[in-house]
Amino acid sequence: MAEKKKVAIIMGSDSDFPTVSGAIKTLAAYGVPFEVHIMSAHRTPEKAAEFAANAKKNGFGVIIAAAGKAAHLAGVLAGHSTLPVIGIPIKSSTLDGLDALLATVQMPKGIPVATVAIDGADNAAILAVQMLALSDEELAEKLENEKLAMKQGVEKKDEAIQQKVSELIGG
Repeated sequence: MAEKKKVAIIMGSDSDFPTVSGAIKTLAAYGVPFEVHIMSAHRTPEKAAEFAANAKKNGFGVIIAAAGKAAHLAGVLAGHSTLPVIGIPIKSSTLDGLDALLATVQMPKGIPVATVAIDGADNAAILAVQMLALSDEELAEKLENEKLAMKQGVEKKDEAIQQKVSELIGG
């Protein structure tokens, strides 16, 4: 049996950890192996480039990059790898994360970065799981089960709200 592909979670700073922790918990819940590192597009560009260039041969299937402000990390990693890169723009005090969102999503042709919402670490992890599930039936089944659980949760909430509405109007 082939070894499971890992997900790399790369943060530009340790201050990104509270946000990125959602992705860590989500990947762990799905049983996806991962590694977490701090690398900077600006302060350690050689390290980031080397990591990305070797990620595929080192068993990674997806790279998640979290960065705020100028947020060049995802683009630097994508520029040095053929693996899919998912960017998490991190909210900062400067422009509430809009700067990071624009820097992450505005990539040149040929260097795509899938970008989730500002501070959207959980969705970044789910997207990574979906990418890996293309060749992993076990992960695909876990995703299907999660979608079913979400659907059932909404249906239960709808039933409960119908009861509240009925009680409110005396029905």
